Amino acid sequence: MAGIDIPNFGELLATHLSSVPGEAYPYLLSQLERTAADRYRVWADEVPEHRDGLLACAAREDEIADRVEALFPPSEEHRALVAAVIPKAKATYYEVFEPYTPVEQMTIQAKAERQGANAWQNLKALYPQQTEALDQLSEIEIGSADYLDALLSSLNSETA
Repeated sequence: MAGIDIPNFGELLATHLSSVPGEAYPYLLSQLERTAADRYRVWADEVPEHRDGLLACAAREDEIADRVEALFPPSEEHRALVAAVIPKAKATYYEVFEPYTPVEQMTIQAKAERQGANAWQNLKALYPQQTEALDQLSEIEIGSADYLDALLSSLNSETA
């Protein structure tokens, strides 16, 4: 779709991401996944004819968060740090979507999912022992991106 500004979410959220120590970074990302899950649930209400697929995407985001929390259990200190950061990061994330319709927002989210898949790949350098698990997280992200791309293609062909 023309006229949609798709940011680099890593750059957009860099201030928030850099405000926690590296060991807390996976947990912070897991909480951002939960934020994305919330967005999918809103879209499921706004575009009810695609509710099941969008709720499946929300479930994938929650699955990623659950897996990350199991792989990288946060300390109480890290939980507290992330709890302080996440409202501002969430607000920054949500601002990107505000000017757009739900379908346009899903276009942005499809790209965000692919960026998220890359973020898990980038963590391999810090956590080489978790390479397989990080690959699986990326694949889950790609699943949602692929769903959105197919949905958007279908919606665009209906309006053409």
